[in-house]
Amino acid sequence: MCGIVAYVGNRQAHEVVIKGLKRLEYRGYDSAGIALQNGDLNVYKRKGKVSDLEQFLAGKPLQSTIGMGHTRWATHGEPNDRNAHPHYSGDGELAIIHNGIIENYSALKQDLISKGHTFASDTDTEVLVHFIEDIKSKNECSLAEAVRLALSQVVGAYAIVVMSKNDKNTLVAARKGSPLVVGVGKGEYFLASDATPIVEYTNEVVYLNDHEIALIKDGKLSVTNTANLPLTPYVQTIDLELEAIEKGGFEHFMLKEIYEQPKSIADCMRGRLNARKGQLVLGGLREYLNKLVNADRILIVACGTSWHAGLVAEYIFEEFCRIPVEVEYASEFRYRNPIIREGDVVIAISQSGETADTLAAIELAKSKGAIIFGVCNVVGSSIARATDAGAYTHAGPEIGVASTKAFTAQLTVLTMIALSLAERKGTITDQKYHELLAELENIPRHVEKALKLNDQIKEISAIFKDSPNFIYLGRGYNFPVALEGALKLKEISYIHAEGYPAAEMKHGPIALIDEEMPVAFIATRDSSYEKIVSNIQEVKARKGRVIAVVTEGDKIIPAMAEFVIEVPAVHEALMPMVSVIPLQLLSYHIAVMRGCNVDQPRNLAKSVTVE
Repeated sequence: MCGIVAYVGNRQAHEVVIKGLKRLEYRGYDSAGIALQNGDLNVYKRKGKVSDLEQFLAGKPLQSTIGMGHTRWATHGEPNDRNAHPHYSGDGELAIIHNGIIENYSALKQDLISKGHTFASDTDTEVLVHFIEDIKSKNECSLAEAVRLALSQVVGAYAIVVMSKNDKNTLVAARKGSPLVVGVGKGEYFLASDATPIVEYTNEVVYLNDHEIALIKDGKLSVTNTANLPLTPYVQTIDLELEAIEKGGFEHFMLKEIYEQPKSIADCMRGRLNARKGQLVLGGLREYLNKLVNADRILIVACGTSWHAGLVAEYIFEEFCRIPVEVEYASEFRYRNPIIREGDVVIAISQSGETADTLAAIELAKSKGAIIFGVCNVVGSSIARATDAGAYTHAGPEIGVASTKAFTAQLTVLTMIALSLAERKGTITDQKYHELLAELENIPRHVEKALKLNDQIKEISAIFKDSPNFIYLGRGYNFPVALEGALKLKEISYIHAEGYPAAEMKHGPIALIDEEMPVAFIATRDSSYEKIVSNIQEVKARKGRVIAVVTEGDKIIPAMAEFVIEVPAVHEALMPMVSVIPLQLLSYHIAVMRGCNVDQPRNLAKSVTVE
């Protein structure tokens, strides 16, 4: 959520910052702003897109080699010009940008008002910069020390950057619970919420940890913590190519990422799976694999699309590993006093590795003695560092807010974990183990074949683009796919859509079926096939319009359904990685035809870093 970019060096700062903010647009935002130090401390901000800010900047004094910018996703205060970041301190000496939430801002604000401070916005962020100003004035200390003292009294989550008009070539940054990365160039430094605005200039970065403060002053970087202990910055080399965060000829990032799935799934398996030799090696799990083998149960915590991947994993772990699995919304997990026993295994799933609810669930589980495995995409992310072990998906950057390749990549990794565990436990026969390895290795080819259905799906989309409602139904392994298909449609097209287990239709949703209701069945041939055929008949009897995703060669369902989408035959445990592809394309084309902003749907953020 929100995006931070800052720069100090020899380049024109506004050019670096504006370009960086555009790179971060995928995170979701409703306003944008920039601060430049050029004789004074000038702040320019506007509700709307970065392009609106660019227009506002025309004719303004922009010459500066130090600056910072922000895209805001509203928490405290509605989206408007005055609530946009950056925010000034009361005396106008300081400016701040901030991701996160200051939970004790109200008490701080009342104290500052009693001291004569007045506020120009409704935000918690403006309270923080006034608080830093107050401490700096009272203690007659440096900017970095004032930030440190302020943060020692702040409750909440933050990634901040602070500038002062009186401290030339100086940036102070800090983080707790919200990501912040420092790019280290030659005589220049960059700060950003993630590496995408930085990769164009340098591949050397420092990931700040919670409670760490970075001071960039006179061309040097130093890091301390809120206890004022000096730290040695750990510089890492990131493996991220600029072309990976460009559209590459596609109209939208979402479409590009849907089409990247054969490659992203293969990248998940590369160096880990060799079906011919019967090898499956996940280095990140090696040290803890025995803990998994001996676990009495597995808890999976995740949000959104990652939660749907966890639901599929529940079926896979229970079928092949014979371990009971519970799948929890991370956002609910920490608030319901869950029963967690020492030795329980918790698998946390997150595309960004920064999901605040999932991080909070991890902290709770760790405090109870659980062993935590992480499945995420972003190297060096907070979840990757907070877990005991885990596996990266290696799916490459996902810029579109609606996750597509993240889902199939997560399923690939979770399936490999389950098969590794089943083989070690002896709960799967050698023959079945080798069959599944071979099928898994072939999934990229099957996904590539499913993508060739794009033109057919586009035609179906044109028929249903104006439908006000959709129902998605599936059984067994395909039930979570129904949930994911419904989520994709409502996320980007704003059509109300619901996913259900097909058998649950009779327990309420069937009342919605009429001749105008599109019902998408994920009805591939599996152990529930005869049952879902009956469910389709029930919908047809009520004149519902049936769209069926079926296995190639099916003769029964095509005779019943109005629209049929055939996908390659694979083992039912692996089918979600294939059957989801038509649903992703259906959502994409419907959204485009409705004129929706596919990559940046309203009200949504890519990385949800506040609870």
